[in-house]
Amino acid sequence: MLNQGAKILVVDDEKGIRRFLENSLQNQGYEVFLAENGRRALQLFKSKHPDLVLLDLNLPDMFGGEVLKAIRKEHATPVIVLTVLNSDKDKIEILDLGADDFLTKPFSVAELGARVRVALRHGANLKDTPLYKNGPLEVDVNLRKVRVQGKEIKLTATEFDLLKLLISWEGKILTQNFILTNIWGAFANEQTHYVRIYVANLRRKLETCEEMKGFIKTEQGVGYRIDKIEE
Repeated sequence: MLNQGAKILVVDDEKGIRRFLENSLQNQGYEVFLAENGRRALQLFKSKHPDLVLLDLNLPDMFGGEVLKAIRKEHATPVIVLTVLNSDKDKIEILDLGADDFLTKPFSVAELGARVRVALRHGANLKDTPLYKNGPLEVDVNLRKVRVQGKEIKLTATEFDLLKLLISWEGKILTQNFILTNIWGAFANEQTHYVRIYVANLRRKLETCEEMKGFIKTEQGVGYRIDKIEE
């Protein structure tokens, strides 16, 4: 089984949901740790080093976004947010906090399993390239830092996740649907304008020198790719 034995931290204040997630994930071969609040979640994150975090935003002691921010200060560990929010605005805000994906409650075991597998695959790819260098571009995946010619480039959480996805698949064409699935979730396949907007923003921020011009290439009608910059 893909990613069997991966460690997953579940953070939710509802005992019934924690139990449901624990049973579902253990049945799929994962090792599961449970936290009922933000403080316990951060303790377990530091001690257990999970491969993935399932995080509810409505926690009794703090906003779940604060837990996410604390994780993102030093780690690129995939985080899937559990939420009852379902508007496009809410989804974009969740992703901009630094989440890799979201699950809207209620959700099925099948949907949970699919999202978890995608997030773990993505996380495994990133562990192989914690420091990415390509011409004048440097990306520290763990610290979420981006530099061009030594100058730090400020990206939003979603812009960074898009760049992270592109560098994880260097040389490969990523379709718009593939990008949507990995960044906005499996059920955002009709929101292709998200991809166009964020690619345009990322290009504008990265193309600060001649070598970076055209770094993100458009394959017309298919998607996007990046290649190795010739020295």
